[in-house]
Amino acid sequence: MSKAFVKEDQEPEEEEAEAASPVPGGKNYITPHGLERLRAEMKRLLDVERPEVVRVVSWAASNGDRSENGDYLYGKKKLREIDRRIRFLTKRLEIAELVNPLEKSGDTVLFSATVVLADEDGKKKTFSIVGIDETDVARGRISWVSPIGKALLQAKKGEVVTVRTPRGDEDYEILEVRYDELP
Repeated sequence: MSKAFVKEDQEPEEEEAEAASPVPGGKNYITPHGLERLRAEMKRLLDVERPEVVRVVSWAASNGDRSENGDYLYGKKKLREIDRRIRFLTKRLEIAELVNPLEKSGDTVLFSATVVLADEDGKKKTFSIVGIDETDVARGRISWVSPIGKALLQAKKGEVVTVRTPRGDEDYEILEVRYDELP
């Protein structure tokens, strides 16, 4: 479809489809906690936020002229944003592949592993390898498709892995691999 026929505030459906599955194969690996967070967000949007915005839009529409009605215009925009997020979450949940770290063990780094690394200076870092929707670098949660996540997958305790970064290649020694519940 030509962009000439698409409103500026609308996203093409192709972009939404790509966002729903940013990895080859269309798998959305996720931990139990991550899955629960997505479900909770969906429930909040459907049961709380969307009904409240619909109520405001209905009230604003009943006030008459909609062309200069800020509550109506803002409410409709907010409703489109909520609906877009609901569609995104629905697609992510449909392709979710639950991986429970408590069902794994061993010294090989797999999805949902918590890994303790030492950098070239001996400084320790701890990362948990999680799904794309769970990434939180501040909490040490890295995506399995991130450069460091890819480098760590299938490596074993004691090995040295090289990660390509904007600063150049960095080496990390794997000191510990464990499979903990990720809160």
